[in-house]
Amino acid sequence: MNIKHRKHNTFQRIGRAFKLNFIKLLRSPGGAKKVSLGFAIGFGLEMVVLSSASLIYIVFLPMVRMSKGSLPAAIIGNVIGKLSFLPVLLLPLAKKMGKIIYPFNGQIGNKTPFSVEGLLQGDFHGIVSLLHGGVHVLIGMTIFGIILGVLSFFLVHYFYEKEKEKRLTRIRDKQASRKNTLVIIDASNN
Repeated sequence: MNIKHRKHNTFQRIGRAFKLNFIKLLRSPGGAKKVSLGFAIGFGLEMVVLSSASLIYIVFLPMVRMSKGSLPAAIIGNVIGKLSFLPVLLLPLAKKMGKIIYPFNGQIGNKTPFSVEGLLQGDFHGIVSLLHGGVHVLIGMTIFGIILGVLSFFLVHYFYEKEKEKRLTRIRDKQASRKNTLVIIDASNN
């Protein structure tokens, strides 16, 4: 028995991953508000991951819990944010936006390259210069994260409610067809 497996190219895999995660999102328990809030937080925080050197994940779980959002939806939002490549695509725009908002170009301390040895000896100048170089990107990506998070909240809320209505309609139709079948069977027996 020879089963031929179909190989998908990269774009098809990404599309299939989007679809799978979106279906998981729409089937998440917790109600429209909770699911869309969790998704918005996960998607918005994904925009800040690159510019914060993944340190944003420290506040990921507490932020979702304090806002009473859905954790599975937040994880799905984070995964969809990764799959969309938006954080990478928005980096140049974020840097320009950050420079417009915070136009500081001066030097903080002396510009020393970052080294772990220096850090262990108590020299934090490398970290300061490293963070200062990325502060413009961090500001811009934070703004993009907030905007995209708010937009995604409303989009997911709309699609979640629409899917819920479709599910309820299918259940009602199925129950009505069962009831009709029982009436027909009962009538034929008499």
